[in-house]
Amino acid sequence: LAKEVANVVLRVPSILVLDMLYKCDIDSFTDHLKARTEDMLFKYKYVIWNIYYLGHIVSTVVLLLPLGHIIQLYLHVLCTLLLYMGHQIARDYVRDEAQYGYDGALFLDSPALNRFVTALTSQIIVSTLCAFLMRTQHVWLFSAHLLPLLARVVSVPLDWLLTLSSVSMMITGAEVAVFLLANLFVPYRLVRAAYREIMAIEVTELYRLMAVGVSLWHCFAVPVLFSVFWFVLFGVQLVTNYGTITAVQQGPLLYLLTSVSECCASPYSLLGLTFVVSYLALGLLSLCKFYLGGFSALQNHNVMHSGVTEGVTLLLLALQTGLLDMAALQRCFLLFIILFIVLTSTLQSMSEITEPVVLGLGASRNRSVWKHLRGLSMCGFLLLFPGFMAYKISQFFNMDFWLLILVSSCMLTSLQVTGTLLIYSLFMVEVWRGAALPGLDEIVYYVNGVCRVLEFAVAVCVVAYGAWESLWGEWSWMGASVIIIHSYCNVWLRAQAGWKSFLLRQEAARKINVLPRASAEQLQDHNDVCAICFQDMTSAVITYCGHFFHANCLRKWLYVQETCPMCHASIKPSSANPTAAAGEAPPTHRSPPPSEQQPSPETRQQEEQASQGDSDCSAETNCDEGLQITETEMLEKTAGASFTQKRCG
Repeated sequence: LAKEVANVVLRVPSILVLDMLYKCDIDSFTDHLKARTEDMLFKYKYVIWNIYYLGHIVSTVVLLLPLGHIIQLYLHVLCTLLLYMGHQIARDYVRDEAQYGYDGALFLDSPALNRFVTALTSQIIVSTLCAFLMRTQHVWLFSAHLLPLLARVVSVPLDWLLTLSSVSMMITGAEVAVFLLANLFVPYRLVRAAYREIMAIEVTELYRLMAVGVSLWHCFAVPVLFSVFWFVLFGVQLVTNYGTITAVQQGPLLYLLTSVSECCASPYSLLGLTFVVSYLALGLLSLCKFYLGGFSALQNHNVMHSGVTEGVTLLLLALQTGLLDMAALQRCFLLFIILFIVLTSTLQSMSEITEPVVLGLGASRNRSVWKHLRGLSMCGFLLLFPGFMAYKISQFFNMDFWLLILVSSCMLTSLQVTGTLLIYSLFMVEVWRGAALPGLDEIVYYVNGVCRVLEFAVAVCVVAYGAWESLWGEWSWMGASVIIIHSYCNVWLRAQAGWKSFLLRQEAARKINVLPRASAEQLQDHNDVCAICFQDMTSAVITYCGHFFHANCLRKWLYVQETCPMCHASIKPSSANPTAAAGEAPPTHRSPPPSEQQPSPETRQQEEQASQGDSDCSAETNCDEGLQITETEMLEKTAGASFTQKRCG
């Protein structure tokens, strides 16, 4: 753990230096330079620009150094600072002695002796610390600054002490120069070692660079590194402006938002904010999982619920809207809208986490009141909070096409949660009745259908309003492109997916209607459960291959494929089955012994819950709708970027 902490902490100063260099306005600084001649002014500018570029190179090299070499570098820098402090102590001592004017024996004058003992003690401590940092027992190598003090012991004249102080500094400088010359080829050896490691990676040339990037990503802990860097920057910003008149006038919330906007004025700080937002979103989603399901729910990892989507959304919107190039006030305003979009995306992810949990509670007939309260309270939060956000942002801005897209994303989240609560209520009514509701599958299908129709209606309203505003209001290529994309993703694809789902349902119902129904004698002779839901059969249909299933269960199966779930024979009538095709009941096949067909009680219970969950989620909603929702979210984020760019441009 200590090694991992050091690996992050020791690299943060390099990023801080890069961030400061990025914010430096070298052009403005060089324009205010003054020199006697134009030639001297050119030389000054040349030196300043070279120092600027050299700072970038040195900071980047230090950032990419291995941990062991970074530690050695910091130790040498600290040793250099200690040596400088030792020489400053010596110079201060010599200056005090010159002012005091006593050049006699030290033991004869008490003030002179006290000053000497204090300076000598400080110098010995400095020399000892330098030897300790360099891991050597040769303390004398770091004792050149003791030369003026030793000369004072032997009563050297005071005029000579300043000269000896300068000589001691020259000796230390010579030692540093010798050390640098001795380690002149260290960078070359590091580069050669890194090149050998890269060449040793056993991958093709095409993927070598990618493998190196992944290795550096994990080695340097990039997300944690930039997050720590951003928090350091944010803490300095808070402490610097705390208590000022501007901070008091702004209020706590605006003060925090302004400080955050000040900490994303460079690519490095923006990248740090991206990782911070990603970690915060991951924390909120993990808290939602823990609240709904406890510690066991945290073991279920989902890439879409890892906070990466929110972080990438913020980064893309910031780059697309030109956040880095804006003034402080505009950047604060734009960042507020971007964070609103990111929060909307996080609420959508929380809704996706909550929906299967709540429906599972209703389908599995769970008797734990606390679990139901947690699920319902989370649904209540996701139902009301997006509406509150939409109300607040509509009060803050005038309604236009871009704002309508942002508000519609909040409305869709609340609408999806409403559908979840309705289906959960149907399941709970079935539990309270103690018997199955007739046609529950149909009711769930129609509830989901109404929710999809309302989502489609919201999308149509957004497109219609955008088209009306483009024709009669302010027209732009960006607005037109967003309307086209919105029409395709949220209108055309939704309509296509809904129509496809309707056709699949109609086709499955038609196939079920042509299958023969089992009589009471056949069911009694069959004496088995449905192979799909593992429930007793009071009514069943018989496939042409002779297997018995519930009509509703087989219809759900036919949404996926047109074969028998048991033997994978075709459900469609064929010429080889003239009797069955004519509508007669085919010969019943005896089921295999229970030991071969019946699952264990635990497995049967799990599959029963899965079957109920399948009813919850209504198999009529196919995968195309899932892809549709994902495209909708990405469109809303793109529209949000255009809205913010329009507001802050």
